[in-house]
Amino acid sequence: MAKPCLTAMVVAALALVASAVTLARAEADDPEKVDAWFTRLSHAERKTTRLHFYFHDTLSGKNPTAVRVAEATMTEKSPTLFGLVNMIDDPLTEGPEPESPLVGRAQGFYASAGLESLGLHMNVNLIFISPEYNGSTLSILGHNPALETYREMPIIGGTGVFRLASGVATAKTYFFNLTTGDAIVEYKVIAMHY
Repeated sequence: MAKPCLTAMVVAALALVASAVTLARAEADDPEKVDAWFTRLSHAERKTTRLHFYFHDTLSGKNPTAVRVAEATMTEKSPTLFGLVNMIDDPLTEGPEPESPLVGRAQGFYASAGLESLGLHMNVNLIFISPEYNGSTLSILGHNPALETYREMPIIGGTGVFRLASGVATAKTYFFNLTTGDAIVEYKVIAMHY
């Protein structure tokens, strides 16, 4: 079976992202507002926010939310899929059901970075659309040992309500289809921010 060329996959990924822009769009303040916010920062107290949602990673069907954009020549021979890179624009929902209310999108990529065990490198922005956090983001960058029951990944930053965020995201697989690779992952986030 012929594989689609990389260019076609990138174009498909960009089309998915473009269609999702209206659903999850972070708005930046103008530089004067940001500067004023930083001026007041010395008097601000750090807050802690806890979030709970489900990440729907769909590689199959007519409307995948994760697409393969690169792979090493040895990927098919590797039990860990070493070298495989997927670009994502995954829905985040309140509950595990696909029809559960949308709270945001996870946009970025994950790559299989382990030679001997399945370990994903995650570079993902969580973009929230719920009224309380609309347009705010949290950024995850770290190691995700996907076959472990619980995985802990660092929150390395954020925007909007979550400016200067740090914290931890824990993930637990709720559903995984071995045939398609589709997954639903439960996330619990603890973010500290100003």
